[in-house]
Amino acid sequence: MKSPLSLGLALLLLTLTADARPPNVIFILTDDQGWGDAKFAGHPYVKTPNLDRLAKEGTWLRQFYVAATVCSPSRAAFLTGQVPARFGIHGHFADHAQNAARSMPNWLDPAVTTLPDLLKQAGYATAHFGKWHLGHGTGAPAPEAYGIDVSKTQNSSGTPLGDEGKEPYFRARSTALMVDETIKFAKANKEKPFYVNLWTLVPHAALKPTPEQLAVYADLRPKADDPAFGEWTRQYYANAKDLRSQMQVFCASLTDLDTQIGRLLDALDQLGLTNDTLIFFSSDNGPEDYRVSNAANAGVGSAGPLRARKRSMHEGGIRTFGLVRWPGKVPAGRVEENAVVGGVDFLPTIATLAGVKLPADLATDGEDRSALWLGGQAAPRRAPLYWEWLSGVQGPQDGYQPPPLCVRDGDWKLFVDHSGKNAQLFDIPKDPGEQRDVAARHPDVVKTLTEKALAWAKTLPASPARDKFIANGHPSQAVEVRARQGQEDAGSAEDLRRVGQG
Repeated sequence: MKSPLSLGLALLLLTLTADARPPNVIFILTDDQGWGDAKFAGHPYVKTPNLDRLAKEGTWLRQFYVAATVCSPSRAAFLTGQVPARFGIHGHFADHAQNAARSMPNWLDPAVTTLPDLLKQAGYATAHFGKWHLGHGTGAPAPEAYGIDVSKTQNSSGTPLGDEGKEPYFRARSTALMVDETIKFAKANKEKPFYVNLWTLVPHAALKPTPEQLAVYADLRPKADDPAFGEWTRQYYANAKDLRSQMQVFCASLTDLDTQIGRLLDALDQLGLTNDTLIFFSSDNGPEDYRVSNAANAGVGSAGPLRARKRSMHEGGIRTFGLVRWPGKVPAGRVEENAVVGGVDFLPTIATLAGVKLPADLATDGEDRSALWLGGQAAPRRAPLYWEWLSGVQGPQDGYQPPPLCVRDGDWKLFVDHSGKNAQLFDIPKDPGEQRDVAARHPDVVKTLTEKALAWAKTLPASPARDKFIANGHPSQAVEVRARQGQEDAGSAEDLRRVGQG
């Protein structure tokens, strides 16, 4: 999809006139890091001086959304600029039998145009270090099939970063290995533009920090009644000792990740590449649900004031960090509160910043947001952001499942069934915690957004998983939202648990 020459693009071109070479790009994607899991974002315990540095030296897009509630589809959208449903990817890639049972392919189609494809064709050196999770096992293409020159990865069929089965602290030390590879790659390609995906394994469960990493939090004494924690913490962690232990493990893992990012920032300084390098930092989805069997320690991850967690299209599941740093180009210390930005925007935005013209036949679901990144005003999106979730219960911490289609358009966010029923509407700037369903108060908005969501769903390829989901029904069809009866509150957590069990 070609981007029209606009005032924003004109401003961009003027800004970059003096630069003969396009920027290096390092895309740091963490795994299951919540929107509140950093000191700059208000976490009461975790030490993240280098993430705080990125926020201080760059721009924080506070309404940044990934394209899915779990890892594989979210990652596919970053690489392709398209919603993952277009490729039949509506859950994480597992073994072939599990993929088939969920009517999913076994990997992202390598024929699809990716951002590394486009940048490589434009003269960039490209690399991927860390988690892949876009297909592995028998027959799966290696990352090099997607425009990657060099890779060392986990959850892939490519060259492994290491052997997690043989090294008990491999995950704890994995971020350091990825940063080592990234620094080596930057040194080898410092005379030409380069692009690196640095996709970490932490803080995904199960976490096992080294004794040295844990020592940083030896004196941590969190309290279950701390206002930073939600009701879920008080209910799940039986006693203060348990909470302390799990929070120590989680914070130790995040702080080491932060330390390794600091090593990368220092190396860029030493190589003289800081001003030539754009860093984008995000997470693939919200924090893990504490009820998952291997996730007790990762389950203390924080979505901040946002509702729900991983596997939910509520804010806590799909709203993640959007940190952008490019000294001298991206404003430092800016907190962008209003702009709605999506993971599908990553490809067209980076392409513009790199001076890469998108092929005329490449239809992306995202929009070029480069002018915004470079300090422009938060112009409204030309099209809403859309989601579809077909894989299991959304946000079991809420005890219910909202409808499977979701649209974010301006201030509004709507959930609705494929039938157009059971709509739930939230005014996100006024209610980021999604506690007040205002559908009954705004029937005109519900009608408009329902029509948009259903029209969008019709553009998606046929899916047996969708057909099965619709045929079987789901708990949201039984939800009686009290706001429709004239009450503002959508119901307490206990109300929602009872509905989910009914």
